[in-house]
Amino acid sequence: MRVLALLDGTIVDPEAPLFRADDLGVMRGDGIFETILVVGRQPREIGPHLDRLERSAGLMQMQLPERAAWERAVQAVIDNWPWDTDPEMALKLVCTRGIDGGDGTPHGFAMGMQVGADSLRKRRDGISAVTLERGYAPDLMDRAPWLLLSAKTLSYAVNMAAMREAEARGADEVIFTATDDSVLEGPTSTVVIAQGRTLLTTPPSSGILKGTTQGALFRAAEQAGWQTEVAKFPVSALFEADGVWLCSSIRLVTQVHTINGTAIKADPDLHAEVTGLYESNY
Repeated sequence: MRVLALLDGTIVDPEAPLFRADDLGVMRGDGIFETILVVGRQPREIGPHLDRLERSAGLMQMQLPERAAWERAVQAVIDNWPWDTDPEMALKLVCTRGIDGGDGTPHGFAMGMQVGADSLRKRRDGISAVTLERGYAPDLMDRAPWLLLSAKTLSYAVNMAAMREAEARGADEVIFTATDDSVLEGPTSTVVIAQGRTLLTTPPSSGILKGTTQGALFRAAEQAGWQTEVAKFPVSALFEADGVWLCSSIRLVTQVHTINGTAIKADPDLHAEVTGLYESNY
């Protein structure tokens, strides 16, 4: 199931050609995107997602259509989604720099898709993960902004290669590490750990994406009396934590039960409490 909308709100055939062959998003992965979970017609964290889209465009030094255009396209997809049969939708916003040799006019769209069975399995059963080197120091973002370390770009070849490596090792997901052995993020997720009644995540200044789902979880946790902290932590903390989760818009707050083949703490009661905190936002 696909529902595709242009930024003027027009619904188009998702199987019909949309991009020119010389679009820079196709030729070079020169563009940005966001993926939003929509439940029962309600998009979750749409403000933070659009904020992050704007930030990514700024880092990429590319034009971005006005926010109202994205909101219009989002609403068009929501209005045309079959909610009676599919109560959840993964809504992807995509913007490229436009055509090669063009005037820089961007090309954008919004597309609704069904939440995949694998995502639902990971939510339900939890996941195994492997740690893989990302190959950069946690202070590199400030020293080399042209590497776009905290932008959500279409250039996801490395991220997907890491996921294939995890699969080859018999794991579900990846946790990237920096050259100083500190924890970064997953290819499509934010890492959160529990230390007692404190939730901890890596700072975006380490060159990672600012997590929207993690942000919603921390907001609710603070309201419920938990402590939250954004700070660097080593890989060893994953094995010492009271709980480890990978947070993402579609898989939500997914519990990690195994890292590098070693079982870690995965208390079902704590997991239920943490996921309940996140859901309390909605």
